[in-house]
Amino acid sequence: MRAAVLRNQTITVDNIPVPAPGRGEVLVKTLACGICGSDLHTLKHAAKLVDVSRRSGGPFIMDLNRDIVMGHEFCAELVDFGADTQRKLKTGARVCAMPVLLKASGVETVGYSNDNPGGYGEYMRLTERLLLEVPNGLSTERAALTEPMAVGYHAVQKARLDTEDVPLVIGCGPVGLAVIAALKLKNSGPIIAADFSPARRQLAQAIGADLVIDPGAQSAFESWKQMAAYRDPAKAPTLPPWLPGPALRPAVIFECVGVPGMIDSVMAAAPANARVVVVGVCMERDQIEPMLGINKELNIQFVLGYSGEEFKTTLSHLAEGTINCDPLITGKVGVEGVAGAFEALATPERHAKILVEPWRS
Repeated sequence: MRAAVLRNQTITVDNIPVPAPGRGEVLVKTLACGICGSDLHTLKHAAKLVDVSRRSGGPFIMDLNRDIVMGHEFCAELVDFGADTQRKLKTGARVCAMPVLLKASGVETVGYSNDNPGGYGEYMRLTERLLLEVPNGLSTERAALTEPMAVGYHAVQKARLDTEDVPLVIGCGPVGLAVIAALKLKNSGPIIAADFSPARRQLAQAIGADLVIDPGAQSAFESWKQMAAYRDPAKAPTLPPWLPGPALRPAVIFECVGVPGMIDSVMAAAPANARVVVVGVCMERDQIEPMLGINKELNIQFVLGYSGEEFKTTLSHLAEGTINCDPLITGKVGVEGVAGAFEALATPERHAKILVEPWRS
């Protein structure tokens, strides 16, 4: 099969064997697969990803001297069944699934593995009991966004938002946009979002942000303060006489950039008692000043992925139209275009989400 292969820290197109489904597995034909920001980071920092996974017990264990076919945001067509499968779905059904294989030896990733090719190739093998049939009426392109939108949904669930919380989203790339969509779904607000890119700020507004800030022109945190007055002043707590008023609603800050220095800068600017949810994936060593968090009594929550139920719920919301994802899709390529798409995605003004369609001519 044709696939875009990560080999020697470059993306190259080659013919590789079609994966054979094992016990409880199925063979699927990739219809569309989104290029994830984590894949862009992996191209540069694969060695660090593997090292930290080994030290933390993470699932991203790969031999970088062997080929890897990435791609974990997919919609696919069911083609064939392995042994010991239930065959509840018919061949030809369009499906989504969490990008993992459930094996007797443990959980293995799809797309971050030498042996389990992801959606940048024409075929994949998946665990049958994780398959979710794409509901009638939902396009393949939208279904392929289930995985990245589930990341935002999970982050918002982890934030444990209360009715008075005011969210601030730092970074409006695909991860930040998924968070904004999940916040909109939860009726949290006002939603304040910040990004240096005009194109990303426009996308944030289209997805559902109430106030979009250019941090090069004004402070996102000062803008947050202007929006954080209590809806009902009677609910505002009484501040000690030595603190300037008025009291503001609680801040929940979603860090969706994932570069060194971002967590520390958010901690420095955050108001006291804020909750910081770290959604951006930084694969480099970073540092913070703990006293910033101590003095302000900040709560920092790191998040990864989603649960099976959150994944299923996200697909349902996409099918019902309650999550708006259409503005995210800004390009499509075949396997020959993956390397160029990786380069294009480095420029935020050009693209948000590029879909790989391996059978695209």
